[in-house]
Amino acid sequence: MSNPRQKYRELCKAEERIPLCSRDWWLDAVAGPEGWDVVLAESGSGVVGALPYVLKRKWLFFNVIQMPRFSTGMGVWLQYPPDQKYHSRLSFEARVISELIEQLPPFHRFFQRFQPDFTNWLPFFWKGFEQTTRYTYVLKDLSDPEALFRGFRDNIRREIRKAAKIVSVCESEDAGLMYHMNSLTFKRQGREMPFSLQEFARLDEALKARNSRRIFLAKDQSGNLHSALYLMYDAHCAYYLMGGSDPGFRNSGAASLLMWEAIKFAAGVSRKFDFEGSMMAPVERFFRAFGAVQTPYFSIYKNNWFFKVLDTFRTKK
Repeated sequence: MSNPRQKYRELCKAEERIPLCSRDWWLDAVAGPEGWDVVLAESGSGVVGALPYVLKRKWLFFNVIQMPRFSTGMGVWLQYPPDQKYHSRLSFEARVISELIEQLPPFHRFFQRFQPDFTNWLPFFWKGFEQTTRYTYVLKDLSDPEALFRGFRDNIRREIRKAAKIVSVCESEDAGLMYHMNSLTFKRQGREMPFSLQEFARLDEALKARNSRRIFLAKDQSGNLHSALYLMYDAHCAYYLMGGSDPGFRNSGAASLLMWEAIKFAAGVSRKFDFEGSMMAPVERFFRAFGAVQTPYFSIYKNNWFFKVLDTFRTKK
């Protein structure tokens, strides 16, 4: 009999509803083929629930289930029986999610960001977990891009029109250049890059092999690179993963133009566009200006006493 991870690989081949950042090949790329695992709930019809996870050892003593690098959302995947009434659906969720939680390995800290369509975290609450509601911004229907454009804030439309006269948009295969442009954003904010070029290149190769990413660049007639944007996608949703602009050209409007080009491209390959909204006020304002809908999602966590004290100390600093 195959182990849970092998069963999950087979499930990922058969089930297209599994989100991009929960797929086996994604987890291979961001955590290593042996760096992740999964718990499964099964019935006579097969797998009815799955919870993939990444378990790390911290400071020699602590087992921590955490979000892997680059992953926008993970959490529980459920295969609902057909034609369920609402009360039966809730009962199914409670039973299957509880079964998944009980199979998790011993841990001192658990933290995962769940997909926005996961709305029932009660089974986690009953098991002693907590949650924080966070927000992303989503264009939920890409079928009419021109209607979306009309819904943009006026200043965004002006920036796009201005930038179109200054720069041209092209696609690139250069992950290193994308990494460099993204690093300019962190440098401007006075922060260190949170990931290496090697980590990013490994994910880029996995996405490229499955035709699931595009790198967009905005250049002027002199060859100056104003801005870059990295889009990843599957048939259900396209995600703005990262971007970056040269500080000397930040007022050209190129970042807005690239976002618009990414949305138009996404309309041909996906149903939704997720800005992967930041909780930082300036970034939130920028994403909101594209007419996207504020969409809540859960960050679900559970800490032992040590991590509770550590989080309290960090909050007070």
